[in-house]
Amino acid sequence: MAPRVRFAPSPTGYLHVGGARTALFNWLFARRHGGTFVLRIEDTDVERSSADMVTGILDGLRWLGLDWDEGPEIGGAHGPYFQSARLDRYRSAAADLVERGHAYYCYCTPERLRDEREQAETRGEAWQYDRTCLSLPSEQIRALEAAGAPRAIRFKVPTTTTAFTDIVHGPIAFESRSIEDFVIVRSDGHPTYHLSVVVDDVDMRISHVIRGDDHVSNTPKHILLFEALGATPPVFAHVPLILGSDKKRLSKRHGATSVTEYERQGYLPAAMVNFLALLGWSPGGDRELMTVRDLVESFSLEGISGGNAVFNTEKLDWMNGQYIARMPLAELAQVVQPLLADAGLLSGTPPPAAWLHRLLELLRPRVKRLTEFAEMARPYLADTVRYEPEAVEKHLALPALDTHITALADRLRGLDPFDEATVEAAVRDTAAARGLKAGALIHATRVALTGRTTSPGIFEVLVLLGRTRSVERLEQLVAFLSARP
Repeated sequence: MAPRVRFAPSPTGYLHVGGARTALFNWLFARRHGGTFVLRIEDTDVERSSADMVTGILDGLRWLGLDWDEGPEIGGAHGPYFQSARLDRYRSAAADLVERGHAYYCYCTPERLRDEREQAETRGEAWQYDRTCLSLPSEQIRALEAAGAPRAIRFKVPTTTTAFTDIVHGPIAFESRSIEDFVIVRSDGHPTYHLSVVVDDVDMRISHVIRGDDHVSNTPKHILLFEALGATPPVFAHVPLILGSDKKRLSKRHGATSVTEYERQGYLPAAMVNFLALLGWSPGGDRELMTVRDLVESFSLEGISGGNAVFNTEKLDWMNGQYIARMPLAELAQVVQPLLADAGLLSGTPPPAAWLHRLLELLRPRVKRLTEFAEMARPYLADTVRYEPEAVEKHLALPALDTHITALADRLRGLDPFDEATVEAAVRDTAAARGLKAGALIHATRVALTGRTTSPGIFEVLVLLGRTRSVERLEQLVAFLSARP
């Protein structure tokens, strides 16, 4: 049977890169095996959940290209796909567990449980619920019910060993003595995570649960619930956590953690998907740059590493730069033009498409993020050039430089054709004729044209700007040099 997997985020925050990686692994597995990818929203935490966060999660998944087969805005045969719309189903399942002896009502007050926990800690002991309410006399239960005492529902953990084979970690076993009778419905009537997630997985016929390592300790509880509900537990695969450079769990102190923030920072979705896929998974060999098709064809749960993965921003930058370098120029222009417009660089008549494509072609070997295009393109699109102090100090100290630049401007003014080979010859000939090293004139020319110490090849820049603009900028530099004390 084709697998059914799910991604079940809580809308208490935007899509975190760790959640995005989990969603990606589920999506790749479903696409690899012709299965179904279900998106389910775990929004039972009413106080912390919000519609804006749901929208943010959906937008993040769409940006990454992770489409879902069942879930919000699509529907499906196993909905609803919001837990807040399934509360009656959870309460019904809990009542059924109580009726069949797999669960029982607990009338213990929070104060009693807190006192017992504190006393155990004082003794240096690990505390577990003592099953007080499992053996309450019937008359005491009737009195508590008559008084309207709040009651939770606890699952009755059987005396057994709960074992399963994790696809990533292999055989795992938990002794029942390490698992207390855990709450499945709180005294306010709301289900806990353990009950709701298992009931949903049963109802939605989930065959494989692919989730983070931090859920390994929850799995024996979930297996017990599956079995008590008369369902076969799914196959489990717990994937490694994502750590920051300090080997601690990835958090805001390491930089951006929201997928939408990486979009704003200028990363391409294809590069982000490629990068996330290789965090804790390997296709074998030394492949690094992989298309979505490559990832789907190569993905297997067995290729997931048991060790934690480190989020390396430098590696992401490198990979994003590689994707930028490989984009068709027309496609690159489509994503860069809005950034140039936001920076105020496309006001008035837009440049010809061919010219803009050439500019992007020259700039992109130095670009790692799309947002860098705006700053790098500024000298080529702005009407005037601002000379950076470092460039002035480093390259404009040559004696009589204004006369050398004037001579070059005169040479370029009548140059025909104005192509890279002819321009290069003109610059080098001018330098030689004036007893200069070519490099000195080239660096000063770069400052004249861009205001900076670095740029694409100066002869390519001259041709890109054209004869008229190049000569004008050389003349502007002469005026600047002449006005200096």
